[in-house]
Amino acid sequence: MHKTSAWPLALLYVGLVLYASLYPFDGWRDQGISPWFFVTAPLPKYWTGVDVGINIVGYVPLGFLFALSALRTGRDRAPVLAATLAACLLSLAMETLQSYLPVRVPSNVDWALNTAGALLGAVTASLLERFGAIDRWSQFRTRWFVADARGELVLLALWPVALLFPAAVPLGLGQVLERLEAALADALEDTPFLDWLPVRDVELQPLVPSAELLCVLLGVLIPCLLGYCVVRNVRQRAVFAPLVVALGLGVAALSAGLSYGPNHALDWLSLPVHVGLWAGLVLAGLLVWLPRRVCAPLVLLALAVHVSVLNQAPTSAYFAQTLHTWEQGKFIRFQGIVQWLGWLWPYAAMVVVVGRIARRVPGKTKIAA
Repeated sequence: MHKTSAWPLALLYVGLVLYASLYPFDGWRDQGISPWFFVTAPLPKYWTGVDVGINIVGYVPLGFLFALSALRTGRDRAPVLAATLAACLLSLAMETLQSYLPVRVPSNVDWALNTAGALLGAVTASLLERFGAIDRWSQFRTRWFVADARGELVLLALWPVALLFPAAVPLGLGQVLERLEAALADALEDTPFLDWLPVRDVELQPLVPSAELLCVLLGVLIPCLLGYCVVRNVRQRAVFAPLVVALGLGVAALSAGLSYGPNHALDWLSLPVHVGLWAGLVLAGLLVWLPRRVCAPLVLLALAVHVSVLNQAPTSAYFAQTLHTWEQGKFIRFQGIVQWLGWLWPYAAMVVVVGRIARRVPGKTKIAA
């Protein structure tokens, strides 16, 4: 029996699948057909390689995480079968519910491809376990991270995924204020409570270069400090920080390339962004000796300042057009997953860090050299 990060990751991924499968959640109605008609319907005449790939790849992590959870906890004697069946039933439920959404089209091919993807992921997890790769990861985790690092490791694994959705400020996650205000106003429309909403005297203004620099600096520093809360010693931190920053920059470039084209993958590297990146990396290097008991409150402060400054900026018209490309174009099935991660990651990190501070054990936070 092992404690594993695979189970919370699997549950989170299920929630993201729910969102991606049922987006945009509008226009629910009974269309006068059986919700299971697609099971025996003729195969569709038209399909694309992108659709096939997305339906398979989208369920590979789910099958992998389900199987890995069962393998590491020892709760199931047939983890591959159980993981595939669970993912198959989830896909069936999603396709069935799509029959009540006029903008979505349930498909037996999608169901079969989802199940195939889950099977591929489950078999991969089983093979990795059989050949000892999972045990080697466990040994690596024991050498590098403290025992109660599961929450932080889940967040660090999700951080680069959250960066895939285009951000108004590079490495800026958690910009939700404008969307929350609009959603609340829509929900309260035609009710007397609409007058209770605060009205801005001045519209949100674009960030000045110094504020953008600060957001980028904190965007670099936050994942480093979060890692410092669980990485065991100084030398490991010195390796961890540049690796995680390089990963974040690579994903940000990939996001820009997907949004604007490969030739514009690095156009976001303006002067304030350059300065913020280098300042954040230098500061992360200077803090490698910081005790873990200090890292947790510091990352909490950095998160609070980051989201506070970021949410004082509006979404530019050009950036809004980029979001429209994701939400209406070829990324529509993918955007829901990474968009929610980009919105919620900083606030989830706050919860995890507060939990670490609350359960701090005296005498266990000293950093080895």
